[in-house]
Amino acid sequence: MKLPSPTRLKGDWVRTILEWVNLRPEEGERTLLMFAFHTTTSIGLLWLEYSAIALFLEKYGAKWLPVIYIASSVICSGLGVLYSWLQSILPLRSVLVAIAILAALPLLVFRLGLEIEYGYITVVTIFLLRLWMDAVYILNDLNSQVAANQLFNIREIKRTYPLISSGLLVADVLSGFSLPLLLLLVGLNNVVAFGSGMMLLGALILVYLCQHYQQAFPNSPARQWEEMEPDFAVRQPSQSLRRYVIPLFAFFILGEALYLLIEFQYMGQLEDKLDSSAIAGFLGIFSGTLGLFELVTQWFISSRVIDRFGLFLSAMVLPGSLSVIGLVTLANMASWLNFNIGLLPSWITGLFISVVLLRFVDELLRFTLIASVQPVLFQALPSGLRSVVQTTVQGIAKPMTTGITGLGILATIGLLDWAFPNFEPLRHWVFILMVVIFALLWLLSTWLMRANYGSLLLINAEQGRLGSANTNLLDTKTVFEEAVKRLKTEPKNRSAYIQLLYQMAPEKASKVLSPLLGEMSTDLQRQSLEVMLPYPNPDCLKDVSGLIDQRPPVEVLALALRYLWLAQEDLNIRTIKPYLQPAVDPTVRATAAALIMGRGTPKEKFEAVKTLRRMLTSKKEQERLMGTRALAEMDYLESLVVYIDDLLRDKSLKVRCACLEVIAAKRFEKYYPSLVKALYYTSTRNAARMALVKQGDEAIPLLRVLSEDIHKPDPVRRQAWMALGEIGRLQAITQKGTPEAMKHLVQQLMSSWGTTRRNILTILLKIPGEVGIEAVMNELGRRVVEALIEQELMFLGQIYGALLDLTSKKIAGLEADLLRQGLNDLQQDLVEVCFLLMKFLYPSSAIKAAEFNLASHSRSNIALGLEILDNTLDIPNKKAFLSILDRRSLKEKLAALVDLVPYQPMSVSDRLRRLIELRHFLSDWPLACCFHVARAAHCSLAPAAAMSCLRHPTGFVREAVVAYLKEMSPRACAELLPVLRNDPDPLVAAQAQEIIG
Repeated sequence: MKLPSPTRLKGDWVRTILEWVNLRPEEGERTLLMFAFHTTTSIGLLWLEYSAIALFLEKYGAKWLPVIYIASSVICSGLGVLYSWLQSILPLRSVLVAIAILAALPLLVFRLGLEIEYGYITVVTIFLLRLWMDAVYILNDLNSQVAANQLFNIREIKRTYPLISSGLLVADVLSGFSLPLLLLLVGLNNVVAFGSGMMLLGALILVYLCQHYQQAFPNSPARQWEEMEPDFAVRQPSQSLRRYVIPLFAFFILGEALYLLIEFQYMGQLEDKLDSSAIAGFLGIFSGTLGLFELVTQWFISSRVIDRFGLFLSAMVLPGSLSVIGLVTLANMASWLNFNIGLLPSWITGLFISVVLLRFVDELLRFTLIASVQPVLFQALPSGLRSVVQTTVQGIAKPMTTGITGLGILATIGLLDWAFPNFEPLRHWVFILMVVIFALLWLLSTWLMRANYGSLLLINAEQGRLGSANTNLLDTKTVFEEAVKRLKTEPKNRSAYIQLLYQMAPEKASKVLSPLLGEMSTDLQRQSLEVMLPYPNPDCLKDVSGLIDQRPPVEVLALALRYLWLAQEDLNIRTIKPYLQPAVDPTVRATAAALIMGRGTPKEKFEAVKTLRRMLTSKKEQERLMGTRALAEMDYLESLVVYIDDLLRDKSLKVRCACLEVIAAKRFEKYYPSLVKALYYTSTRNAARMALVKQGDEAIPLLRVLSEDIHKPDPVRRQAWMALGEIGRLQAITQKGTPEAMKHLVQQLMSSWGTTRRNILTILLKIPGEVGIEAVMNELGRRVVEALIEQELMFLGQIYGALLDLTSKKIAGLEADLLRQGLNDLQQDLVEVCFLLMKFLYPSSAIKAAEFNLASHSRSNIALGLEILDNTLDIPNKKAFLSILDRRSLKEKLAALVDLVPYQPMSVSDRLRRLIELRHFLSDWPLACCFHVARAAHCSLAPAAAMSCLRHPTGFVREAVVAYLKEMSPRACAELLPVLRNDPDPLVAAQAQEIIG
């Protein structure tokens, strides 16, 4: 059961390329294949689009486009329903392949229809061809997104999908510049057949994808389930939610309507100025040029613009640009100017240039900036409502908008023809005006969303949904401004706002919070000062001094004095000295003494030392506690170091824990063994761990030795693992120190087993912000995690084989019953570790939901849990894993694992010897039971294995080996008794003494 080494690529240049595009090695092949599928299919689609538009404009003209919009809305909505229905009756792999092939095959029929000159067949064919173009776009988008979601988990798709989706932009360039040549060689009608061929080639790539990664696709039809959020009322949305969702719908609806209005004008200008072949050629050159600009914008500009200007200002760029271009066009038309540059053809007029510019800017920014912004707009919604709103917007609202826009265009044309017949320029003027109006309304909807975005996120923060892990996805400037506004106007929930403020802009906290200190409660004052202390600001001294004048509680006063001292370099010590009086509360007195020790004169420091000595040797616990805590805040302890030994032995637990903090703060290497020793005691365990965490890199060697020593108690080793995890998290967040702690944790997964592996996995998964998950994936890679799961399954196969060979019919007795029970418990532990490992690859919520349902006694719940896993997992051994989770017999489970662990029936003695050979993987209790069963059944075991187990760190395992040797090998046992009498475990020592006696 050897593990593969972490994924390494043979060629350095390949690794460099993958790093440049932010991909991990195991994601490279899947991403490349998906990119090839998406690019190839998109080239065929774009060739279809150019030829369909050219043929449609020649036969019908742009005035029939609204009819296409209306019919398209009906067909696209129906196709969405059909796609969902097919997933409910067919395996997903079959649906993807069938849709990809069926989208391409009708184009061959349409190509034949274009050659038939009988009746209206050609005219109907062109109409259906244009309609099928919209339908194919919908089907291709669904296929690409569904396939990507199956091939990549939620963490991988953030890196891979931008590259996959850029396949459309690459296709724009390739198809656009190749189309004029294709038209020259084969003609307009045959471009349809070539488009079908490219789409079929894309379908073949998809077939290979589905076959090569078949574990990523469930074998059963999909079934929908929802993860409800009990703490959020979906049926009765809050006012803030309603104020955000309405503009959100308007944003997508207005964007779609504006796209269709511009397209209608654009197609109308092409129809007026060019013939069908020229239209196709112009569309190709236009699309190729646009594709180049889109690629540059998407790869190099979009993310920087969003980072620099924020989410909503970036979203306003497109409607703002369209408004400006539209207004300039209207001004040009109002002045009756229709300029023409002499060097250009006569058909290139001012209106034509304006409409082409509108189309260029719209497509350039819509498929780059807007496409990058759109998914984040849904992040403010609660997760239980997010998918519902997103599906409604994209699956219902946008198709309906297409139909309504088509009806609106028809109604507008009809009204203008009735009111102003034979006045063509007015129609252009009205539609450009509509573009301007819709663009301004789009701007307004974006502004309204921005106004309510921060409020909704703050509600999520109050309910604990928003943490530091996901603030990177959000428009932090908007949320920060909203938090400041709420802090000043709404006293309720200020604690959540203060915490959010600290997460987003800690350096600005002092300026925002200091004016509010006087009106806050004591708890909020303390919280605010703690947030302000890391970034003291001299401009806030007046507010903090005013708080001191109000004589606040001692804990607030101590923090205020410290802030005052840190923010004002030339503070007069005379203002602090009165607080050294014995009558002053110990909290304030200790703080004042520590501050004076930092900047006072030798005489003033002497007085401060005297004060602290009295506190450290006082009989009152509070005095000693505050004095000890003051030591941690001082720059130099001078003569007070001599008290450390006494404080470590203090009768007060609080004082001992505070002394551990002093050792950590001052980095006293002499006392580091005391920190390790404190881990052994339950009362000081947490304080010692936190003290070690503060040492950072310096504590790693101590913790590594402690965590790897199998002879140390498990609770102590667990504390060492936890400390390493916390050090790694802090280093990842602050970017300080080396990543040694996290690397050590990750590497130990490769060599650990059983309880140790489970502890490390749990610690890594609990590190906030998915820092532990990212560390594992970066260091080991997906393939090694899958290999760890396979390793667990292989050992699980050995356990199943042992349970089959050690049935009660073959061996009976108490010892055998205990062994069987131990093996049954062990198989549950192995399955639990598999689930923990899967949380590194898949969303934790899906794995938890599956675990919850599989733990039920209801057959329907178990079936639901298995289906969740079937639709989530894509590991190579998914089928075997699902089989062992089902309620099947041992023989059926072993049959499912036959590819990993071929089963050969064994006698009782052979099976026991096999289990002891796997002693490094067995937990302590089943291993001890193996020796007890061997003793009771008089089975001969390998002497080397028995002698090795005598060095086992667990006492009752050594006790079981001694009992076995006494029964089966008395001479060997007698030779070992003198050594065993001095065994550190009292049980083994007493047993040896009893045998000797």
